Amino acid sequence: MHHPRVVIAIGAGFVVAVAVAGWLALRRKPSPEELERRRRQLLAESGRLIDGTIVEATGPEEIPDVLVYKYELAGVEYEAAQDVTPLRDRIVKVRWDLPVSIKYDPRNPGNSIVLAESWSGLRGSERNSAGAL
Repeated sequence: MHHPRVVIAIGAGFVVAVAVAGWLALRRKPSPEELERRRRQLLAESGRLIDGTIVEATGPEEIPDVLVYKYELAGVEYEAAQDVTPLRDRIVKVRWDLPVSIKYDPRNPGNSIVLAESWSGLRGSERNSAGAL
């Protein structure tokens, strides 16, 4: 027969293990939109800056849905697209005649943005935080 303290310790360990397993199984997983917002936030806060060019925009001409842009880093040309639909209130219009600033992840240079909730690389075309030009 086991000592009562051993039985209590085993029971408590079992209850904790079941509680942790339940929490892991039932916790709310972030939506794809939330994961994308977090990616933009991380790049806006810690990404490195480089100049690039918008090569295409899809959707309405004044305020597009997707921006396709390119940039060159260490002799490698990157082309990326960003869905800017959730950030449309940050754009007045896209100026095709101006270069854009791009923030990229130095560990993965293909991971980049031209626009985020707290930052914009669209020169002369974005609204500031007060909403004015």
